[in-house]
Amino acid sequence: MSDSKEARKYLDMDLLRFTTAGSVDDGKSTLIGRLLYDSKQIFDDQMEAIEESSRKKGDEYTNLALLTDGLSAEREQGITIDVAYRYFSTPNRKFIIADTPGHVQYTRNMVTGASTANLAIILVDARNGVIEQTCRHSFIASLLQIKHIVLCVNKMDLVDYREEQFEKIKAQFREFSSKLDVPDIHYIPISALYGDNVVDKSDKMDWYDGGTLLYTLENVQVDSDYNHVDSRFPVQWVTRPQSTEYPDYRGYAGRVAGGVFKPGDEIIALPSGFTSKIDSVETFENEEDEVFSPMSITMTLENDIDISRGDMIAKPDNQPNVGQDIDLMICWLNKKPLQPGGKYAIKHTTQEARCIIKEVKYKVNINTLHRAEGDKEIGLNDIGRIQIRTTQPLFYDSYKRNRTTGSLILIDEYTNETVGAGMIL
Repeated sequence: MSDSKEARKYLDMDLLRFTTAGSVDDGKSTLIGRLLYDSKQIFDDQMEAIEESSRKKGDEYTNLALLTDGLSAEREQGITIDVAYRYFSTPNRKFIIADTPGHVQYTRNMVTGASTANLAIILVDARNGVIEQTCRHSFIASLLQIKHIVLCVNKMDLVDYREEQFEKIKAQFREFSSKLDVPDIHYIPISALYGDNVVDKSDKMDWYDGGTLLYTLENVQVDSDYNHVDSRFPVQWVTRPQSTEYPDYRGYAGRVAGGVFKPGDEIIALPSGFTSKIDSVETFENEEDEVFSPMSITMTLENDIDISRGDMIAKPDNQPNVGQDIDLMICWLNKKPLQPGGKYAIKHTTQEARCIIKEVKYKVNINTLHRAEGDKEIGLNDIGRIQIRTTQPLFYDSYKRNRTTGSLILIDEYTNETVGAGMIL
C-alpha cells in the first residue's frame, strides 16, 4: 500500500478521546504508561531513559509513570499536577489521553481534561474502595456529559487478586452511580504495575470473563454521542481569497457543532434571520456530499448574505435557543471567588460577549450530590448553579443536548484569566 493510502487510512480512523481520574496514588500515570508500553507505543530511547532513571532511584520496577508525569514538580512529589496529553493508536482506533490530577486542589485541571472526552477511566485502589475523590470525579464526568465510564479497580495484586474484593467495590460504585447521568459503565479489575487486564488478559484472575482495558477502549461505541439531529455551524472565519480564478468566492469556515449539512439544504443565519441554500461544503482536501460534527469545513451559499464571525448557521425548522438570560452550572477555576453582581467576559462557540452574574442559586456538595442552597459562595474547584445576563443574545442548546453549543467560559476582564467553565441548563 502506498504512503498516501496509509496516511488516508490513518486519518479516516475512528478517534476516541478519554480522560483518567482517581485519587492520589491510585496509579493513573502508571496505568497510562503501562497502556503505552504494552501496546508498543514507546520509542526505544524513551524507554531507555526511563529505565535509567528508575535504576538510579533504586526502584525495583521500571517507573512507567515517568512517561506521563512530565513536570519536574510532578516527578519530585510523585503526583500529577497538570493535564498531560498523550497520543497513540492501534490498528483499530486513534486515541487522545488526558491524564488528569487526582488531588482535590487540582479539580479544575480534571474539568479541563474531561471537557472534550468521550470516556472517563476512573481508578480505584482495590484496598480502599470507593472514596470521596471517586465520587467527585464521577460526578464531574456525569456533569460534563461523558457517556462512558470505565471503573478500573487497580492494585489487585495487593489484595491477592480476590474476586470478592472486586465485587464489593463494584457494588459500592453501582450504588453511587445510580444517581448519575451515565448510561454506560464498565468494571475491570487490573494491576497497572504488572499489566494484568490492561493490554493483555490476566492469568491471575480467571474468574473475570470481561475484556481488557485496551479491548474496551477499542470497541466502545461513541458515534451516537454526537448530536447529528440539530444542525449547528458557528462561523469562525469568513474566507475571501483574493484569487483571479475565484474573484467572488465567499466561504464560511468553522467546525460543525451538530447535525448534518449537505449542498442544497436550506439554512438560516443568526442573528440576521436571512435565509439561503448551501452551494457547497468543503474540507481541506475536497468537496463533500455531506458534513457533520465534529468536522472542520468551509461552507459556501447560493447567495451572499451578511454573515460574520460569531454568527450561527442552522436549519430554518430547527433553530437553537436565542436568549440573554442563561441558567448554567458553573465549575469555578480561579482562586478569587465568583462575585455575585460581578461582570465577566464570556466566550460561547465563536461568540464573544460580556455578562453580569444575576443570581447564585446554590452550590453542589460534590460528595453527596446535595444542593447547599444556604451556601452561595462559589470558590476554587466549587460547582454551583448560577444565572447570568449577557450583553447580546447567545444561540445555544442545553449542554445535555449539545456539549459544544451548550458550553461557555467566563473570563476575568482585568487579568484575562479563564475563571469559570459553564454548562447551560
